Amino acid sequence: MEYKSPVRSYLEETADPNHVVVNLGPSHPATHGTIQIIAELDGETVKKADIHCGYLHRGFEKEAEHHTYHKVIPYTDRLNYCSSLNNNFAYCAAVEQLLGIEITPRTKYIRTLLAEYNRISDHVCCIAATVMECGAMTAFLYLMTVRDYIFEHLNHLTGARLTYSYGRVGGLARDLPEGWLVRLEEILQFTEKYLERIHGLLDRNRIFIDRTRNVGAMTQEHAFDWGFTGVMLRSTGAKIDIRKDNPYLAYDELDFEVPVGIKGDNYDRYYVRMREIDESIHMIRQLVKMIPEGPINVTNHRVVYPEKNLVYSEIESLINHFKLVIDGIQVPAGETYVSHECPNGELGFYLVSDGTGRPYKLHVRGPSFVHMGAMHTLLEGGQIADVIATFGSINMIGGECDR
Repeated sequence: MEYKSPVRSYLEETADPNHVVVNLGPSHPATHGTIQIIAELDGETVKKADIHCGYLHRGFEKEAEHHTYHKVIPYTDRLNYCSSLNNNFAYCAAVEQLLGIEITPRTKYIRTLLAEYNRISDHVCCIAATVMECGAMTAFLYLMTVRDYIFEHLNHLTGARLTYSYGRVGGLARDLPEGWLVRLEEILQFTEKYLERIHGLLDRNRIFIDRTRNVGAMTQEHAFDWGFTGVMLRSTGAKIDIRKDNPYLAYDELDFEVPVGIKGDNYDRYYVRMREIDESIHMIRQLVKMIPEGPINVTNHRVVYPEKNLVYSEIESLINHFKLVIDGIQVPAGETYVSHECPNGELGFYLVSDGTGRPYKLHVRGPSFVHMGAMHTLLEGGQIADVIATFGSINMIGGECDR
């Protein structure tokens, strides 16, 4: 029996014989992420595009059903590895909602601060990659410098530069190290200085504007129809943001604006991200003043791991640790959906518990997966040279497309 390739494009059968069908990816230097773009070209114009994003398959949702709730946290790191902390906190919030526990005030403010800090590094990575693909190498190097300062700073806190596993159900892995907030302010000032240079290099740059303005454009109605969220949706002028519309953590106590674009094109997506970095810095400075003293974990021995020194010195703590590792947290039967405004858009966890120590079902609404479903609409009618720039402005992360 002959089996056809599951990624065979319909364009092989339907493309105009006078047109050229080209293939980009899944392993291509410009498709930073495993994605395949098959395009039917008339000259240099993209007539049709067929997008395949299923190459990074690790079976996250199914894998989660075979691990205890705490052991799922490292898997969430890999959804959007540029903003792992946001993933950690959204997942922990879903489990905490089923458990009916409320995190401590200190953890609430620290989680909010770190979510915004990771948003900055995510936006910086996205803008750097996008502008580099348009030839702006200096801007790329400036932004990568900022990103590395942030990564090293988060490494000091979490022990990792990229995949942190810092969230815990009921709290955090550890408290802020001494002097960490002082260094944070230094990095924020450095970031502002470099962002000013980026604005000077790009905002009114004739080449950059020609490469991005009216390229990959969409209307607000189009964005709603295809389920876009986050920067993609706000670039069209829609002032929709979960942090404002359905506040979680400490967002209802913060003063911040929701930047929006006008035309929903690549330039607007660049500018909205730049403005969101400004707002994140503004929020972080407010949060630094709001973080109270106190514990970072709830006092529930059925949820939180005991301190390591107690595990090594007390039989009760040793047994407690053993039971949590082997059997996991016993989450009451039920279901919930929790979504957070992550750098790429709405990241949602639909969690079903059957009352045991492992999730019965965990479904993830990853913004990149939804955006990839409509990416062809942004490419068709444009130039082949703009495919990569538009793809970069969407900021697809393969881990969020995994099913």
